Amino acid sequence: MQIITLPARCDRAAAETLLPEITEAAGSGPLTIDACQTEQFSQAMLQLLVSARRSDEGTIILASEALRETARVTGLESILFGGAVA
Repeated sequence: MQIITLPARCDRAAAETLLPEITEAAGSGPLTIDACQTEQFSQAMLQLLVSARRSDEGTIILASEALRETARVTGLESILFGGAVA
């Protein structure tokens, strides 16, 4: 299982940097995205996380309180966590 750890600040630059790594990992077996220490999420990062979840049902996102709250406010809880909230 591959684990990708997100930085504390997930802005557009972070999303652009992580896009190739997440894209490659999502197609090569189980993937865990560790966002436990992440405090800020840009729209670009949320789009990347949604894409990762939709492209591979086995992707698990380990969420910080900030991500849980952002997902709740934006209506993305079921898409991002879909029964695999950690």
